[in-house]
This record gives sequence, C-alpha cells and structure tokens, in this order.
Amino acid sequence: MKILIIDGQGGRLGRQLAEMITSEMPGAEVTAVGTNSTATASMLKGGAMHAATGENAVVVACRHADVIIGPIGIVIADSLLGEVTEKMAAAVARADAVRILIPVDRCGTLVAGVSDASTTELLNDAILKLKRLANDRNTVS
Repeated sequence: MKILIIDGQGGRLGRQLAEMITSEMPGAEVTAVGTNSTATASMLKGGAMHAATGENAVVVACRHADVIIGPIGIVIADSLLGEVTEKMAAAVARADAVRILIPVDRCGTLVAGVSDASTTELLNDAILKLKRLANDRNTVS
C-alpha cells in the first residue's frame, strides 16, 4: 500500500504519523511531502521512505498514492498559514486515493460533529482507519 503523508509548518503531525505507520504497518510504502523543507525533514526523521517538498511534489505524489493522510487543511487552499496552495488542495481533493483527514483546528476550520479529542487520540483513530482499510484490501485480493 502506497501511503502519502502531507504536512506543513514544522511537520510535527506528519512526523508522528510516519512513526506510527512505519511501526504498525511495516510493509507500507510511506512517502512524505512537506509544504516546506522543515516539515519534509521532520517526516523523514519519523521514518518516511521517500520525501519531497513543495507544490509540484504534492501534485505528483497524489497521482500515485493509495491513501493520503494529513491534517484537514491539506484540502483547503490557503490553510496552514497560507502554505497550502489551490493546486495542492485540488490535487488532494481530486486524487483517486482514499483520504484520511485529521481535524485539527489550527487550519482555521472547525468540523461539526467532531469532539475535542487530543492530537494523540486523533492520530490513533487515523491509524486505526488506515489499518482497517489495509485489512479490507488484503481480504479482497
């Protein structure tokens, strides 16, 4: 399974995701794309196998991913303090991949129906959804 992690700012959320995915799903191919070089470097330290930075990297990586995971802001132009461009948001939204979006309120967007869970709880839920998706795909094959 090809998993694409997209993050910006300092890449802390992306790094945590990379650590969790590589630990709990050792066969997964994890690619990290940061909106800036700091985020990319952080996700590499978390264990991502491949990494790139910037708008075109997001657009290209979205074409090849089975799953895209990151903060909800990756589908909202101008979010993450303006780091997400319209092209980036459109590439994520239009990708054939399954999207697992983490509803962090730092993107200036509040999602109705989402409780005030901690970042750890949100990440654990995202990994659970990812593992279920991988298991469902393995049982179909």
